[in-house]
Amino acid sequence: MSAPLPPALWQRLHDAVQSRTAHLSPTAQGILWTSAAGLIFSMLNALMRLLTLQIDPFQSQFLRYAFGLVVLLPIIWKSGYRAYAPKQIGGQFARGAAHTLGLCLWFIALPQIPLADMTAIGFTGPIFIMIGAYLFFKEPMRWERWLATAIGFGGVLIVVGPKLTFAQGGSGLYHLVMLASAPIFAASFLLTKALTRYESTGTILVWQSITVSIFSLPLAMYVWQPMNAWQWFGFLLCGALGSAGHYCLTRSFKVADISATQSAKFLDLVWSALMGVLLFSDVPSLSTIAGGVLIASATIWVARRESR
Repeated sequence: MSAPLPPALWQRLHDAVQSRTAHLSPTAQGILWTSAAGLIFSMLNALMRLLTLQIDPFQSQFLRYAFGLVVLLPIIWKSGYRAYAPKQIGGQFARGAAHTLGLCLWFIALPQIPLADMTAIGFTGPIFIMIGAYLFFKEPMRWERWLATAIGFGGVLIVVGPKLTFAQGGSGLYHLVMLASAPIFAASFLLTKALTRYESTGTILVWQSITVSIFSLPLAMYVWQPMNAWQWFGFLLCGALGSAGHYCLTRSFKVADISATQSAKFLDLVWSALMGVLLFSDVPSLSTIAGGVLIASATIWVARRESR
């Protein structure tokens, strides 16, 4: 992808998706949006891991979101800045600060652990998200949602549990750093859910790129190193994937309860395992396969229950 989609084509794609999913229940739509976001983010994470093996994590973090803003500029230009002016700029910066803190931990650990492990550790996020959604948004927590999340989390333990040690050259430290980012990202996503009450999906997406870029710039300047043309192109592609993924995720927050969609995130392990095999020759272990089957089963079951 050498250039962002033209605004007219983007609108046609958006309208086509809307028309084909209009007959589905809000929860089913939310699960589909979340699943699409997971696939896109898995491709993004694989590309970011390739880049962070060559470029400092903090520089990579800044460029990822700066280019995320670049690919949105044609859409902003067409609609005008006022269409993306936030109703409460303080909320946008609070969300950006939380997301930046989680990203700092995430990018530090990213080049040090396999993609499947990284994704599985990230599955602890839904636990924090559902608790926060219940406490702050009073979202109903039906037994199916709790059971699906508990089963999915059990699958995560099967995958990650044996690897959360310091036996292999201190790699366990980076697993714990990745784990520490999960509750921070959960706070960021809960803030996003709150913002969807009075901000459009496009506004939230644009201001995420702006605020994270602002907060990440000082760290990037401190470690900046020159890059070649392919690395610049890689970050441009990351910006496009990241913006598309966050658009899908924010749409899921807008159409359905945040807790109802979290089980679909467990499918991310399937996508990341495939990316690991294709790009890094990381063959999933038996525990990863067993955990993935358990996670996928819970996701399919709760999706069918919710669609009724």
